[in-house]
Amino acid sequence: MTDSTFWIAALTGGTAVMASWVTSRGNTRAARIQADTAALAQRTERLRDSRRTAYLDLIEQTHSIGELYWEVAAVERTGAPEHRLALLDELAERERDEYGKMRRCVRVVELEGPAAAATAANALQKATGPFHRALGAMRSEEPEAGQRFHAAFRPFWQALTDFVDAAKTALQEV
Repeated sequence: MTDSTFWIAALTGGTAVMASWVTSRGNTRAARIQADTAALAQRTERLRDSRRTAYLDLIEQTHSIGELYWEVAAVERTGAPEHRLALLDELAERERDEYGKMRRCVRVVELEGPAAAATAANALQKATGPFHRALGAMRSEEPEAGQRFHAAFRPFWQALTDFVDAAKTALQEV
């Protein structure tokens, strides 16, 4: 009778050890899954924040350069002819500085991604080209330069709208 008690106790003890081991493995696996999920959620949130910051910086810089273009348009329309060239020269210098800031913002968006947002950011940057060329022509007193400058506003703001749309999509997909 003692032999069967020993075997029953051994079997019960072995079952308890095995159940404990299985439970421990399950708990370890669950903890690992939970930690991986938390780490992924943190990475995702950091990426979203980083992208949002990059996108907002580019949007802000685009508005800043847009305000400069409005100043150029005002000088072209209403500036006194004897001061117009000097004012346009000053604005051209400011345009160069603002463009440099915008270019930096575009590079950050290229870095942060995704590709659709980077493509839209590059298109936005290229939308400043007609302004730059028209401003140069205005400084050279070419007759149609003012009209070319004014015609550049619609594509510029459309490029900004396209970028904002791409940025929204990118932030929703993260």
